[in-house]
Amino acid sequence: MNTEIFGHTADGEAVHRITISGGGLTAKVLTWGAVIQDLRLKGHEAPLVLGYQDFADYPLHSPYLGATVGRSINRIRDGELVIDGKTFELERNFHGRHNIHGGSKGAGKRNWNVVAVGPDYVTLTILLADGESGFPGNLTITCTYMLESKGTLVVRLDAVTDKPTMCNLAHHSYFNLDDGGKTDALDHQVKIGADAYLSVNDDLLPDGRVLPVAGTTHDFREFRTIRREENGKQVVYDNNFCVSSQRRPLHWVASAKGADSGIQLDVLTTEPGVQLYAANTLGGRPPIGLTGQTYENFAGFCFETQNWPDSTHFPYFPQAILRPGQSYSQLTQYAFKKAKV
Repeated sequence: MNTEIFGHTADGEAVHRITISGGGLTAKVLTWGAVIQDLRLKGHEAPLVLGYQDFADYPLHSPYLGATVGRSINRIRDGELVIDGKTFELERNFHGRHNIHGGSKGAGKRNWNVVAVGPDYVTLTILLADGESGFPGNLTITCTYMLESKGTLVVRLDAVTDKPTMCNLAHHSYFNLDDGGKTDALDHQVKIGADAYLSVNDDLLPDGRVLPVAGTTHDFREFRTIRREENGKQVVYDNNFCVSSQRRPLHWVASAKGADSGIQLDVLTTEPGVQLYAANTLGGRPPIGLTGQTYENFAGFCFETQNWPDSTHFPYFPQAILRPGQSYSQLTQYAFKKAKV
């Protein structure tokens, strides 16, 4: 375990990078965004996640690479949040119409404070103030990364509030289990334990329909590649898969296998949904990645464990309102192993 200054924010605040190791994994964690900048598995040379080499590229260009996103992962329609009959007007930082990922000053775009650190873990915390990006309540979030036996990255997210507010947190790493993003991840094999997914509109917001995956391009109930074309174009995967109707004890939700490496990732979580995002808009950014080159579209994929998005507009979705006196607690495990090719 070691700590170093990785860069400075526009306000001159130092951004630290903490290196932790355990269970065959080594992770480099930034205080900015509680980002996992790099993650390596013993015996596999390439990084398991996408990240930038220089800090300055994160606030300027990063699409939440490795970040802890909140206070609300995903999109909120029209930037309107209704709680107990009261409407809160949120920052519309997505297409100028909707809120995404908690706004431009959400948890994934801010510098966190280190609470505790050890050889194989680090705990960070941040306060999102009442009224920031339009959200009510002072929300205190704590993120702990732990590296446990058998190549397991444990992500624990806890939060408390002093007013009823939206709280839907997620870890947002982009994975590539082959070569760290030198080539696309479309030939990775993916399996998701969901019989249904949320249909979305042209702005990628849920349209209210909970559709069966059977017979669709979104059927990942058995291992299959992300690569799937319709009308000569790769299918856009940026949907919530409905693995359960409520939060529950830790359970398996998704797996992925590298096309060539033999590396397998298994995801377990307490959350009722997992967003598969295949990084179809990643390309076109100038930063140099961990592999020494820029990332192109589809260079990685995300498994974002979450509550179903935009839930306050659909009362039959699992809800994500946190109230004073309650505690939010999410546990997600990303377990990596060398599987048989």
